[in-house]
This record gives sequence, C-alpha cells and structure tokens, in this order.
Amino acid sequence: MAICPVGHDSADEEYCDVCGALLAGTPAVPAAPVASAPAVPPDAHQLDDCPDCGAPRGGRFCESCGYDFVLGGGNQVTPPSTPPSPQPSMPDTPASGWVAVIAADRDHYEAVIAQGGPDAARVAFPPYCPERRVPLAGLEVRIGRRSKSRALTPEIDLAGPPEDPGVSHLHAVLLAQPDGTWQLVDLGSANGTLLNGKTVEHNALIPLGDGDRVHVGAWTSITVRKG
Repeated sequence: MAICPVGHDSADEEYCDVCGALLAGTPAVPAAPVASAPAVPPDAHQLDDCPDCGAPRGGRFCESCGYDFVLGGGNQVTPPSTPPSPQPSMPDTPASGWVAVIAADRDHYEAVIAQGGPDAARVAFPPYCPERRVPLAGLEVRIGRRSKSRALTPEIDLAGPPEDPGVSHLHAVLLAQPDGTWQLVDLGSANGTLLNGKTVEHNALIPLGDGDRVHVGAWTSITVRKG
C-alpha cells in the first residue's frame, strides 16, 4: 500500500487512487504503461498535460474536459454546440416613403348600394370625411376597425368617425416586400376588397404599384403612393 504526498492510502503505486497525485519516488516518465490505463503516445502530450484537451493537470480529473488521468478518459464534458448562424431578415422598415391616402369615394358607395345588400337602406354616405394619410412602415399594415374586445387596433383604422360599417374588424393587410414594394392580402373579409375596380381573391398575394386604389367597405378608398 502506497501513501500519496497528501496522505491518502493508494493501492496504485504510481498515482493516488483518491486524488490522482503523482506518488513520490515515481519516475517522471513511466517505464511501461499502467495496466489499467490506455497507453498515450509519447509525443502527443507532456506527462502533466491532458491528452484530450492539453490543459495542465491539477488532479485526477482534468478541470477543462473531465479526462480521468488514472483510468484514461471517462467523464468528458460535452462542449456547447455552436449556435446556428442568424438567417437574413427583413429590415424593420422596408419600403420607406410609401403612404396610404384614405378618403370617402362616392362612386364606390353608389356601386355598393346599387347591389342592394340587406343593410343598404341604412348605410348613408358620410357628409364629412376628410382625407388622411398613413405612412406605410414596418413589416405589415393592417386595414380594419378597432375592437376593444379583441384587443385589435389596425394601423389603418376605419372605425371613424365616420365609421365605415362595411369594413371587417380585420379586413385586409399590406405586406412589405424585400425589394421595397408592398402586396395586398384580403383576410377573408365579409364584403370583399377591390383593387383598381377588380375583386381581390381571399388570401391571395396581390402586388401593389404606385397609384393603385384599394376599395373596402361601403365607401372607403385607399390609394397607395410612393414618395
């Protein structure tokens, strides 16, 4: 039974079974590999260096990777995986310089009333509806009517005054594109959406150009303009 410099009893006469310290009187380079430990190539690492990571030895186990100097290998610490490279994303405000011009369109109103819907007799054209402009910014601009119960506040809010009753709470959305343009999507609105007088298919991406006119509800006209 050997005794290590710290005072531990060790059955191994080369390294302490308890702390792994090199026992006194042991030659710096062993004449032959210990039977219980795998041989390490003599030119791979120094005797006191970890053969796996090269860190200086401080005890039985390597503090960097967990290598067992007595048994050879073992408690390896899995290095953290490298995080994936971030994917390219769209800027916060692509397509800057675009604006939506919102107004009441009497021609559109008369065409809607002429269709004779169930509420046509109760919908009147607003006597005063000043034109307003909403800058198109961010990744999307929603068109609809605000709703407290649904915690919904669209960027183009047609709840008024005057309120356009023909607009769904979440009627349509304008989506920014990487090339600086915008596209229109009708989100399944009850009364539909027109682009330059033509019906827009629900959930279809429709490119928009400078001067295009979007009609929603009973009278609302939204003209998109660049610059």
